[in-house]
Amino acid sequence: VFSTFSGRPIERLYRQQDVASLDYDRDLGDPGQYPFTRGIHETMYRGQLWTMRQFAGFGTAAQTNARFKYLLEHGGGGLSGAFDLPTLMGRDPDHPLSWGEVGKCGVAVTSLADMETLFAGIPLADVSTSMTINSPAAMLLAFYILVGEKQGVAPSQLSGTLQADILKEFIAQKEYIYPPRPSMRIIVDMIRYCTEHMPKWNTISISGYHIREAGATAAQELAFTLRDGIEYVQWCLDAGMEVDSFAPRLSFFFNSHSDFFEEIAKFRAARRIWARVMKERFGAKNPRSWMCRFHTQTAGVSLTAQQPYNNVVRTALQALAGVLGGTQSLHTNSLDEALALPTEEAATIALRTQQVIAHESGVANTVDPLAGSYFVERLTNELEAEALEYFRRIDAMGGMVPAIERGFPQREIQESAYQFQKAVERREKIIVGVNQYVMEEKPISTLYIDEKVAEEQTAGVRALRASRDEAAVERALAQLKDVARGSETIMNPILDAARAYATLGEMCDALREV
Repeated sequence: VFSTFSGRPIERLYRQQDVASLDYDRDLGDPGQYPFTRGIHETMYRGQLWTMRQFAGFGTAAQTNARFKYLLEHGGGGLSGAFDLPTLMGRDPDHPLSWGEVGKCGVAVTSLADMETLFAGIPLADVSTSMTINSPAAMLLAFYILVGEKQGVAPSQLSGTLQADILKEFIAQKEYIYPPRPSMRIIVDMIRYCTEHMPKWNTISISGYHIREAGATAAQELAFTLRDGIEYVQWCLDAGMEVDSFAPRLSFFFNSHSDFFEEIAKFRAARRIWARVMKERFGAKNPRSWMCRFHTQTAGVSLTAQQPYNNVVRTALQALAGVLGGTQSLHTNSLDEALALPTEEAATIALRTQQVIAHESGVANTVDPLAGSYFVERLTNELEAEALEYFRRIDAMGGMVPAIERGFPQREIQESAYQFQKAVERREKIIVGVNQYVMEEKPISTLYIDEKVAEEQTAGVRALRASRDEAAVERALAQLKDVARGSETIMNPILDAARAYATLGEMCDALREV
């Protein structure tokens, strides 16, 4: 049986009749033209290469600041911040639930003071920063805005992306703090604030990456990600916003998995679906509102602890699929990530992988070179059709929030993950070095984060509390709770609390109470 990595059956041969219904102007269009199947820019990488945005973060803010500077010095085009689990969950380092996790899976950021250290010596007017943070996204955004202020950079000058996709947390990653509907209120408030004050900032990165990592098929990643995007647009419209005021700054984040052609087809289908949704469903008039702009990361879940150097090959092929699929920015995973956070050497190889593709492979010389392939166009059509059927089912439930509350996307992903695992165990899907071509191997050196980070971070937050104006913090937190109980935008009191050096945990606890 021949099938894609997602289990989609593959025919022996594809012919012209397999895409007989394809209309060039209606379904493809030239690059930079509606429906953007062939890319959102006319010249794509001939005009400008994708942003090489390596995900980084570990230990203390000072340690990650050094890694940021290292990546920029070696050709990285933008920063992408990974935060530790206590930060992701809105807990301070001295909270019992933080023990054993401080600085381990990303950088520990507890307050504005840590954010100041994280970006010390990095001019925010000149660098684009992505932050992978969701439930406490409003607080991290506030910290970043205030660091900009201290550097003399107005919010309107800041450029970058906040992940802030809370729906995919309920679906897949599970790092949520508040229930779905209050969480959506925070996201809408953030989108409104950034629309009014931060015209260069992507307020939200609607993320299929984690949905795919949880075991979704390519079609499910496509469907649930774009349907999440529809949900955010609808909630903003329901809050009184005009679609073309905020839609041009929505962005997406996709996984590039191991099935080369399926991934390329998925990216092409995503652009076509989103363009039609925004134009036909929501009546957007601005062509920028129709564009599905996205970041891509190679598939972390595909990396193996066994024979880790094989991961360099996996990552290179996945990155190539992302480029041929027309991504706007790209992160390449490091060979050691199934074992630990990347070492500096492994992160450099991952960055060099992108640079080799960009400058030596020739794939950046022309736009969408696989267009017209009977196989790729048929796959693109099939993925689009399956995604639209999921839209129909979710719409019938009343939208993505009700679907999540019923557990629908969660169950769909669970079943797909289960079926894939059974296929691996039956050797219907071969994972090199895991269920075939197994061999004895020597351990490799990995990055180790010891408990001194937790001790340093805890000491730092206690010193902060002792030195700040405690009355100002209490007033700011009380105001935050008052606004949360009402209907005003929540961003202003969060900024006030951050400015007073309230900690992340204190602000999140204030909202937990409400």
